[in-house]
Amino acid sequence: MSLQKETPRLERAEGTARVAFALRTVGGRQETRLADLFQDGSAKVRLPRVYDGSGPAAVFLNSAGGVTGGDHLSFEAHFKAGATATVTTQAAERIYRRVEGVGRIDNRLVVEAGANARWLPQETIVFDGAGLCRRLDADLVGDARLVAVESIVLGRTAMGEEVTAVDLADHWRIRRDGRLVYADALRLSGDSRAILSGSATGGGARAFAGMVVAAPDAASRLDHVRELIATLVGDGLEAGASAFDGLLSIRCLALDGRRLRAIVEPLIETLTGWPLPRAWSI
Repeated sequence: MSLQKETPRLERAEGTARVAFALRTVGGRQETRLADLFQDGSAKVRLPRVYDGSGPAAVFLNSAGGVTGGDHLSFEAHFKAGATATVTTQAAERIYRRVEGVGRIDNRLVVEAGANARWLPQETIVFDGAGLCRRLDADLVGDARLVAVESIVLGRTAMGEEVTAVDLADHWRIRRDGRLVYADALRLSGDSRAILSGSATGGGARAFAGMVVAAPDAASRLDHVRELIATLVGDGLEAGASAFDGLLSIRCLALDGRRLRAIVEPLIETLTGWPLPRAWSI
């Protein structure tokens, strides 16, 4: 009689965090203030003081220290009518090698009429052997404004790491008044070096970012953004911008995470009109 060892069932990280911002009358004037906060499991929220006049900020973080197969995190931000606020992350999220399955990150934004929302998480670093399914759903109402960015870096490029096996799916869905206005899907499965080596697929990039401005006047900013991009691109860095249907879309490709930040950071400051969240420099 042979005894077969059972594979141990590993504990998985789960967490949910939600914040909401709303206009409040303070001292005879209207200011954006925190209206609701919920956190559970490894998903946490921090609320740093903001002194630059850009409005309040919420910082999401994952106290588990990273994501691997079977983990599930859910983050939500609600910007009520007329509110202005920023949501970012404490640090780069790390997606580690998994034993089985994929990690899931679900992000949801609700931006009501007249609100100005900034979704500015720091980059996601994907390690060799990792699996991730991530989704961003944004529901906008009326003339709501949104600036959103998501960046992915394949391995710690400064340490010479290569990602030879990965299963990555990243989905964006933006709706305005219930109508789908932006849909984007990325699927990277297999050897990322080989997949991204072609001139039509990445040109050897190891880091990339997508940025979207959803606003009634988004198209009017296209020329200025293209002029800025022209001053930033160079060795190991490419980017392009287009505008359509009340949207401004920007894509960036870089050979490493350092180069990617060199273009993403000034673009964020230009698009929002404010300095980067302090968490980006800590």
